[in-house]
Amino acid sequence: MSELSSKELTYLPGVGPKKAALLKSEIGAVSFEDMLYYFPYRYVDRSRFVKVREIASVLSFVQIKGRIVKSDLIGEGRSQRLSLQFFDGEDCIELIWFKGVKFAADKYKVGQEYVAFGKPTAFNGRLNIVHPEMETPNEAASKQQMGGLQGLYNTTEKMKSGFLTSRAIQKIMLNIFQAIGKYQMPETLPAYLIEKYNLMLLCDAISNIHFPKNEVALRSAQFRLKLEELFYIQLNILRSAKNRTKRFKGLVFSTIGYYFNTFYKDHIPFDLTDAQKRVIREIRADVASGKQMNRLLQGDVGSGKTLVALMVMLMALDNGFQACLMAPTEILATQHHASISEMLAPLGIRVELLTGSTKRSERGPLLASLANGEIQILVGTHALLEDAVVFSNLGMVIIDEQHRFGVAQRARLWDKNVQPPHVLVMTATPIPRTLAMTMYGDLDVSVIDQLPPGRKPIQTIHRYENNRAGLYDFLKKQIAEGRQAYIVYPLIQESEKSDYQNLESGFELVKEIFPEPQYRVCMVHGKMKPAEKDEQMQLFASGVANILVATTVIEVGVNVPNASVMVIESAERFGLSQLHQLRGRVGRGANQSFCVLLTSLKLSTESRQRMEIMTRTNDGFEISEADLKMRGPGDLDGTQQSGVAFNMKIANLSTDGQILQIARDMAQKVLDEDPDLTLEKNYVLNKHLASQNKGVVSWGVIS
Repeated sequence: MSELSSKELTYLPGVGPKKAALLKSEIGAVSFEDMLYYFPYRYVDRSRFVKVREIASVLSFVQIKGRIVKSDLIGEGRSQRLSLQFFDGEDCIELIWFKGVKFAADKYKVGQEYVAFGKPTAFNGRLNIVHPEMETPNEAASKQQMGGLQGLYNTTEKMKSGFLTSRAIQKIMLNIFQAIGKYQMPETLPAYLIEKYNLMLLCDAISNIHFPKNEVALRSAQFRLKLEELFYIQLNILRSAKNRTKRFKGLVFSTIGYYFNTFYKDHIPFDLTDAQKRVIREIRADVASGKQMNRLLQGDVGSGKTLVALMVMLMALDNGFQACLMAPTEILATQHHASISEMLAPLGIRVELLTGSTKRSERGPLLASLANGEIQILVGTHALLEDAVVFSNLGMVIIDEQHRFGVAQRARLWDKNVQPPHVLVMTATPIPRTLAMTMYGDLDVSVIDQLPPGRKPIQTIHRYENNRAGLYDFLKKQIAEGRQAYIVYPLIQESEKSDYQNLESGFELVKEIFPEPQYRVCMVHGKMKPAEKDEQMQLFASGVANILVATTVIEVGVNVPNASVMVIESAERFGLSQLHQLRGRVGRGANQSFCVLLTSLKLSTESRQRMEIMTRTNDGFEISEADLKMRGPGDLDGTQQSGVAFNMKIANLSTDGQILQIARDMAQKVLDEDPDLTLEKNYVLNKHLASQNKGVVSWGVIS
């Protein structure tokens, strides 16, 4: 579509410089091609008319035939509105304009017939339609002849103010189709794939996505465009993975030696689960194969990922290599360092910690010991990425809570050895299969799907704010039995003063309910200095404090087995995955643990659904699937691996799992036959991939 991409919207009839600038700033559309790939978000049936008496205020969009029987301009100046009484032969409905009042008052005349189309709402017990689309009966009839289905386009407030409504976008689309009659719309898929998968031609798909002939044609157009979008993402991911395998040989860990065997036989604090053993075997096969390992390790909170990571690092040490573990926060890095040092102390392995808080006087000797190989395992934060951090022979990189690191940051760890080290990225956020295939499609995936024996499932309870007294009694009882509790407040943005006020007032309230010296309450939040935060955390971790009042800063990086209660204030403000992550801070000991979701009495339908899901299941994968369906995939940029910009225009990972699987199989078959896409029949694939990747930094060679 090169010609279409060079045709600027400024020169399209009905657009002009002002609207073109608005389209560019609001939806990123500059060319004819950009606009054609701006798809409707839903469709309404314009073939059916309803009577006013048939309308229920819950109906989405309706179309009514009638005539204007009364026109009133109400109010003055900016607050003026236009009210039209619209009569369908039996009843009246009010049509209202708050914007473009003068234009509408001049255009829509009393006594004339129109077709009004819009979304009905109820106000003061009466139905009305705000800013309806108005057409003459003849104009409406032409829509019916076109199949009756009309696309609705997302528009921003700025676009609406600049007269770029959904209807205006539709007119622009119509003008583009009229203008491109003389231009070709080249195919973006080879003929053999179109035939094999029985796909609609691109020109027909684009036409039917904007102006569907009928429902069957619309479904075919949607399938073609969704499959193509997902196919190119998978093709890029899989080709990138194949190229990396060819380009980089892996360090070969040929031996399982003293460190691994001694630790496994004599120093593991508890038996490994079957899932942990399976994952260790998968990693062992990778590092012995001669291929550079890039593996994603998924496991719910408390499933034992860190122990697996430790044993993987011991494989590196047994083969004469160093290992490092990078964590997103100082708290988590410090905790990892403490637990790893303690477990490996009997083996005489030197483990050190490097964070932003490491004193300058300590850094010099530490970096020197790292460079000469004396330090065998280095645990740290982003500080590991600094140029001054030089390893003697880095063989294994472990990245914890990897979604907190950008791809470019992780790429820098590759420069820490002449031959790229093996990489294991870990996440405690279970990722739905469709998301994993797209975000981490070029990584091998291992899953720890068992919890260590003796762990009791966390009991999750939903309570309303008016149950506080009972909740505090419950907390006192738990503390009397020697347990500890978290109370978490939402802090959606660091700058929200009201959230900090809620946290501070909540802290004061908790101190009143749990007074000293009988109780000790501490607090942690993101604006504290690291030393202050660590001091408060230490009070809680050591058992001196009974209650930790915190923001979501404790979502990652606290392991207090004695903490058995998690209270989440204003739980309706959190997403499912975040609620699940927070809940995972308890349930780490042998005692029964509880998570209390505290909400206001008034909840939206979606919030009620979230509370119901959380109280029903502890399964992180089920929760992540539900979260994906409810919230959508969100912004995948920055977390994906191969450098493809996942700006999906039509596919939806929460609903198009089957199409994604077809797309992945399709891409795999193409690359199995033609890994470099050099065959003549795949010329169009190579060309289209090249145009898609223009200006995109290729991270395809890193994990």
